[in-house]
Parts: sequence; C-alpha cells; structure tokens
Amino acid sequence: MAADQRKEPGVVIKDGWSGYSLELFNYPEHYRGDLECVYVPHGVIMNRIECLARDILEDIGHHDLMVLCVLKGGYKFCSDLVESIKAQSRSANRRLTTRVEFIRFKSYLNDQSTEDLHIIGPDDLSVLKGKNVLIVEAIVDTGKTMRALLQHVETFQPKMVKVAGLLVKRVPHGAAELPDYVGFVIPNRFVVGYALDYNEYFRDLNVRSRLFLQKLKPQQRQSLTN
Repeated sequence: MAADQRKEPGVVIKDGWSGYSLELFNYPEHYRGDLECVYVPHGVIMNRIECLARDILEDIGHHDLMVLCVLKGGYKFCSDLVESIKAQSRSANRRLTTRVEFIRFKSYLNDQSTEDLHIIGPDDLSVLKGKNVLIVEAIVDTGKTMRALLQHVETFQPKMVKVAGLLVKRVPHGAAELPDYVGFVIPNRFVVGYALDYNEYFRDLNVRSRLFLQKLKPQQRQSLTN
C-alpha cells in the first residue's frame, strides 16, 4: 500500500474547509438538521475518479484486472471507478477484462473506527491467485482495516496488489502508508452520502449524491476525538 512517488497524494482538503451551503443543493427533507454542509460535490468526485482510473490504467498496462470491492460503503466508488476504467480503456482501443469480487469488513461503531475487525461474507478468494488485484475502499483512516485485508489477500498469492481509496482521513496514528491511489485527503470529520452511512442511516441519500458532513451531537463529537 505504498504510494507511487510519481503521483500526488490526492486532493487535500484542509482543516478549515467549511464546505458548501446546504441551501444550494437538493437533499432529503427528513435529513434537515442532521447535515452540516455539502463537503464534496458529485461532479468533483467524478472528475477525481476519472483521474484515478487514468493512473490505474497507466500502471496495469495491458494486463487484466481483478477488483476487490470492500462493502458496504465502497460499492458506489467501486462501481464508478470500474466504469471509468472500462470507458477509458475503450477510448484507447485497449482490451481490458475486469472482474469484481466483494468482501465486507465491520469496523465502525457509531462514528468511530473500532479495534475489532470482522470479515463478513465469503472468505475463500482463491480466484485471486496469480491475478493483478485492485482493492477498492471508500475510507482509510487508521489503516488497520486495510492492513488486515492486505494480509488476508496475500494468502491467496495474487500477482500484484494495489489499493484505491476515495477518502483518506487525517487522524492520530493514521495509516503509515497511503493507498496507491487516493481521491481526497480530508480532516477527521464524519462524512455521509455517496453510499457512506452512519449505522445504516443516510444510505437512502441519492447514490449520485455528493458527500455531506454529518452534524454530530456533542457526545458523538467527543467520541470521534478520543
């Protein structure tokens, strides 16, 4: 998961960024009062994904690609990223075969990453043997989940493993290494939308939605900083 020195570490959103006013965007009325701002608009997300797809294609050359999507939050990012990879491959008259497999980890309780990690779903990934593998994850913070998944994947003897992360959080004791492909580097704030949830809430935000900052209650804000 060491980032390629030729590439930028992602779009860095600084701590003082206050986002865009909610009044400028449509969002479900029943979430009024629960959201603070629009943090990253949909168009910005999609443009960044196109750049990640370009970098991935440059790195894998003409080799086929096995994509391992981390559910649930990563499914929308993975879908858009794979579609962009395919579209750019077609535009370049390249034949690229992609296959997507899924795995799910449970490491979030309320608004903070927990110490306990649980693999949910099939753990037999023998199909990865000898393949070029791209792990797609929505959020990387401490990096513990990703390190555990990398160790798990390596037991199936893939040819190559790369990691794409839509969001990397700046947190105390954060990941020692960045993913190979990074969308945005953000402050330690809790974001929802674009298939990211809060204990299953906010999953009904439009899948073409932007990323929102969740308005945390005082006790929730305290737990996030601990």
